[in-house]
Amino acid sequence: MPIKLIVFDMAGTTVEDDRNVAQTLVNAMGFFGYEATLEDANAVMGYPKPVAIRALIRKYALSPLDEELLTAAIHEQFVLEMIDFYRKASIQEKEGASETFSILKQKGIKVAIDTGFSRDIADTIFDRLDWEKEKHFDVSITSDEVANGRPHPDMIYKAMELLQIDSASEVAKVGDTVSDLQEGSAAGCRYVIGITTGAYSAQELSKENHTHLVERLRDVIDIVDLPHAN
Repeated sequence: MPIKLIVFDMAGTTVEDDRNVAQTLVNAMGFFGYEATLEDANAVMGYPKPVAIRALIRKYALSPLDEELLTAAIHEQFVLEMIDFYRKASIQEKEGASETFSILKQKGIKVAIDTGFSRDIADTIFDRLDWEKEKHFDVSITSDEVANGRPHPDMIYKAMELLQIDSASEVAKVGDTVSDLQEGSAAGCRYVIGITTGAYSAQELSKENHTHLVERLRDVIDIVDLPHAN
């Protein structure tokens, strides 16, 4: 049974990220008086940002608080700063991203992009990179469009539903965080592929269930081209 769909993460996987997302999360926490570290912020990369923020609040909170309201306020600040960053900063796709998408589509393999970002941030990135639906990817799913973001499989299942893919054995998941690998495993994807040049090192990703670890996006094509992929 051939691979029919590959689900790619955004920041750190297909979009360059020099800890910009983690730093923006630190900034948003700091706006409300929380001195979160970059390391702690990096540890929650890949998860829906409200979930990441809630985890950081619980780590740093020194007194009882209205967690729901505070999470919403910090997330709003994060979204504002992240959109401002992606609108103004010099951002670029990961090396080989567009080429990889093109080759996969030529092979008849659908390309989906999923992300822990909300839709407004994702669309800002698409606009800046000039990535177009159907030309570069077939569908995109953001964490605010499903009931549960990573590590739950909802975004992958949503992509499968939209593209009429019946079985997760026809799907590969590609991402640079532990939560990406957990998402792919939870969905039952045939291939769960970690990119080692993003938020997590090869050593860190190797501790999580996966089928492959690669440095380059182009390597994904070689994996789905293996004889046993069909």
